[in-house]
Amino acid sequence: MKSYILGLVLLVLPAAAQEKQSFTINVGTPEGQLLQAIGQETDDARKATLAQDFLSKYPKHEGAGWVCSQLESILVSQKDYDKALAAGNATWPNVPDMDLAYYALKAAVEKNDLDQVKTWSERTSEAAHKTITADGTPTDDETKNDLEHAKQVDEYAEYALYVTALKEKEDPKAVISLVDELEKLNVKSQYLPLVSASYFGALGRAGEAAKVCSSAERMSGPGSKNAEAMLVAANCAWRSQRGSSVISYGNRALEAINSRQKEQGMSDAEWATMKANIVGGANCYVGIGYSLEQKWGPANKSLRAALPEVKDEDLRGTALFYLGLANYSLGKLVGDRSQMRQGLNFFEQSAGVKNPMQGQASSNARVIKQELGGK
Repeated sequence: MKSYILGLVLLVLPAAAQEKQSFTINVGTPEGQLLQAIGQETDDARKATLAQDFLSKYPKHEGAGWVCSQLESILVSQKDYDKALAAGNATWPNVPDMDLAYYALKAAVEKNDLDQVKTWSERTSEAAHKTITADGTPTDDETKNDLEHAKQVDEYAEYALYVTALKEKEDPKAVISLVDELEKLNVKSQYLPLVSASYFGALGRAGEAAKVCSSAERMSGPGSKNAEAMLVAANCAWRSQRGSSVISYGNRALEAINSRQKEQGMSDAEWATMKANIVGGANCYVGIGYSLEQKWGPANKSLRAALPEVKDEDLRGTALFYLGLANYSLGKLVGDRSQMRQGLNFFEQSAGVKNPMQGQASSNARVIKQELGGK
C-alpha cells in the first residue's frame, strides 16, 4: 500500500505559548539581566550568543529550558542540527522543558538521526503529557492556548516517529524499532495505521515474521481503528482456521476504515482507492471466515462483494477458491447443478492465479468436472 506523509512537518503553535516564560525574571541579578536581554534581542545571531552564554553560566536555572528552546529554534532554522541536539541533551537533565524537547526532536527528524528521534519523541511526549495533565480543564484563554500547544507538541512526537519510519528504506530493524516506540507512546495513534504496512513488511525482512501475528493482534486490540493491522490479524486467524476470529477482524476492519477521514496529502482518488482496497480485503476475510464456519450463504454474499475490489493476487486467488467452495456447497445442498457449475468456474479461476489455495482449487475443479460429467 502506498504511504502518505502528512503535512505536519512543522507545527503551527500558538505564538504566545511558544514564547511563554513560566518563571519570574529578577533584573536585579546578573542572570535576570541576561534573561531580559535574550527576551528583547531581535537579531538571531546575537540572541544565540546570549543564550549560549546563559546556558554555560546558569545551566540549572529555572529559565534554562526556555533559553535552550530559543537557542534550538534558531539553530534548527539555520539547519545546524548537531548544535541544536547538543544544546538539548546538555540542558534536558537539569531542566526538562517541553519546548526544549520539541525543538530537539525537530532537529533529530531533520537530521534523520533515528536514535535521537526515539529519545526525543519519548521525552517530548512525556513533557507534553505533564502539561496536559497539570492544566486540567482550561478556565481562560491563556490556559486553553497552553493546553492546545501541549496537545500539538504531543502529536508531533508521534508524527516524528511515523515520518522517520517511512523514510527508512535500508534497515528493517530500524523501522521496527521506530514503530514499536510509536505504539508505546500511543497504541491508538492516528499515524500507526499509516505505517503498519511498512512495519509488517519490515518484520518479514528482518527475519522476525513469527512476530507478525502477535503484533497485528496487539495493534487490533479494543478501541483500535487500525484497519490495516486487523486485515493482517484476519489473515493470521484464517491460517490457523479460526473462522469466528476471521469474521470478527474483517468486520472490525470495515468499521475502522468507514470511520476514518481522508488523510492529509491524499487526493480524493487516492483515498477512494486505498479505502476500496481495505473494504475489499475486509469483505474477503469476512467471507472466508463464514466459509470456515460452513455458512455458505453469507460467505457467498461477502466474497462476491469483495471480489471487484481485491487487487492482491494471493488474496484474490484465495477469495476465488472460497467462492468456489461456497457456490459448489450451496448447489450441492439443493441439487442445483447450475450453482455447482458456478463453483467449478470459481475453482478454475483460482487455479489460474498464483495463491496459497491454487493446488487445492485445481484438484477440486477436476473432481467437480467428473461429478458433473461435463454437463
